[in-house]
Amino acid sequence: MTMPTSKQSWLKKLGPGLITGAADDDPSGIATYSQAGAQFGFNLLWSLFFTYPLMVGIQVISAKIGRVSGHGLATNIRRHYPPWLLYAIVGLLLIANTINIAADVAAMGEALRLLAGGPAHFYALGFGALSLLLQIFIPYNRYVRLLKWLTLALLAYVATAFVVHTPWTEVFTRTAWPRLSWKPAYITTMVAVFGTTISPYLFFWQASQEVQEQQARPEAKPLRDAPDQANANFRRIKIDTIIGMGFSNIVAYFIMLTTAVALGLHGVTDIQTSAQAASALRPIAGEFAFWLFSAGIIGTGLLAVPVLAGSAAYAMAGAFHWKNGLELKPLLAKKFYGIIAVSTAIGVALCFTPIDPIKALYWSAVINGVISVPIMAVMMLMAAQPKIMGQFVISVRLKILGWVCTGVMALAVLTMFLTLGE
Repeated sequence: MTMPTSKQSWLKKLGPGLITGAADDDPSGIATYSQAGAQFGFNLLWSLFFTYPLMVGIQVISAKIGRVSGHGLATNIRRHYPPWLLYAIVGLLLIANTINIAADVAAMGEALRLLAGGPAHFYALGFGALSLLLQIFIPYNRYVRLLKWLTLALLAYVATAFVVHTPWTEVFTRTAWPRLSWKPAYITTMVAVFGTTISPYLFFWQASQEVQEQQARPEAKPLRDAPDQANANFRRIKIDTIIGMGFSNIVAYFIMLTTAVALGLHGVTDIQTSAQAASALRPIAGEFAFWLFSAGIIGTGLLAVPVLAGSAAYAMAGAFHWKNGLELKPLLAKKFYGIIAVSTAIGVALCFTPIDPIKALYWSAVINGVISVPIMAVMMLMAAQPKIMGQFVISVRLKILGWVCTGVMALAVLTMFLTLGE
């Protein structure tokens, strides 16, 4: 009888890492993976294995900073670094997240239009309002359970790969021995995949969720003040993050694989949005694949939009020392919930403007890529400082992995700027 209880206990403990990983496969991420698969076939599948250990390393570090210090990333930056660095990072994060929200709700609206007909813009408005209301009026513990269930929407993309005819031998061969290219389009798409899988809002979200989880349990304390709780929490963080990032990259792999088989091999190579990818699947892969892909866009959007808005709110609250937390009533954290409302509202409003969502998303990716490097560098410095981490400064192995991830992203950003004019 103890085995089911143990399993049940671990399932309950999965949270910040699982939700963070699943939110990484948002509709704008789906568009990036779809473009990679359609344009380059199986030759970018390797990138998702390459980024996996880097994602795990940097997300574990962000989670440990939150759980050990009892504060999110923005609060720690405010306490230990110059104000100009804090305001620059938080301001750019807020802009990038708002643009990303716009792209995601637009994709959700378009996906529902494909499935049911009707006006995509007003569907986008409905999805934005639904996301906002859920964050404001559902208590944190129940809301987290809802987000966990929404991660199941990503399984639609795994199922889709088995609906289409997939040459598995070639897939495995190209994953292990891809045909690499130095052409600007290949490099740019590779950089986009890196930027999609390793995004700043995920760092802020997971660190803040660790703080939230600690505050939600009366017996839990920041690990600096309760070192006896460290082993169990570090084990949970490690397992949660390994599973969450693994889930994220497996799903991304299958999205890229599906579009490579169903679109790229049939000459459809120019995919700009996730809804466009779903629409292109219909005549080639059939109605069932189209429905799975479209429904997945809506499910992942409902998961990702709260993470985007919430991470921006946590960052702003930490920067300006506001009360924050999804467990608080709206009247007790007006400014925190105000940021969630404003960023969501502006994101939805952008869907009704002449602004090209693809160009907006591109510049959002540029901003994310640029700010990810200093954020990761600051995180690495924080995680090695005893005044922040106490006795729990990160290990040499994790330090090496984190700095490798930072270096890869710095190289990706440099490559992106070098190819901007080509």
